[in-house]
Amino acid sequence: MNKLDTAHQTWNEIWATEAGKEAWSTADPEVVETGRSVLLRGGKKALDVGAGLGRHTLALARIGFEVAALDASQTGVEQISQTAGNEQLPVTAHVGKMDELPFDDGAFDYLVSYNVIYHGDGEIVRRTVKEFSRVLKQGGMLFLTMMSKRNAHYGVGEEIAPGTFVVPGASGDKIHPHFYCNAAELVGILDGFELLKLADIEQKPTHWHWHLTAVKA
Repeated sequence: MNKLDTAHQTWNEIWATEAGKEAWSTADPEVVETGRSVLLRGGKKALDVGAGLGRHTLALARIGFEVAALDASQTGVEQISQTAGNEQLPVTAHVGKMDELPFDDGAFDYLVSYNVIYHGDGEIVRRTVKEFSRVLKQGGMLFLTMMSKRNAHYGVGEEIAPGTFVVPGASGDKIHPHFYCNAAELVGILDGFELLKLADIEQKPTHWHWHLTAVKA
């Protein structure tokens, strides 16, 4: 296990609790609306990377996608499989790493990765974006969020790699690496993509994240 890629260990514990399940059960409407635009253009297959308990996986399946969900947490994958099976949704769930995706080249029309890929350092993020490009079809849509340097946690703790911090002794997942970037740095990471939309969103007070949509060029 790469010591910079460990946050799923904490999320596995969080998602095993009822409180954790409830807190991460609602899909972001922007993810769903972007998905509808992909469906209108004839897209059919979606991939949710870092799917957690499946809030976006299930929402996309319910509007008409065939969805593959991937997470490093066994707990999350089991929950997704159970819910999708109960609803008879076209979902397959996989345990795996975001920078080593177990899917064929050009397999997907829409790829979502929400509050996930910054759990590592800049090199892990770049490898992951390259994998996103590999598994998306030409013209496929990417919806991605990243930690902004406006986030209150930026600069807190120990910098273990450029822009990457851990907070020793912290509760939750902040004990694990988190990568932060500004707009120029983020655009530089998106090699192979044409950026359509980029906004710095305050998901909750002082927690700023980049939200972007981009097309595989």
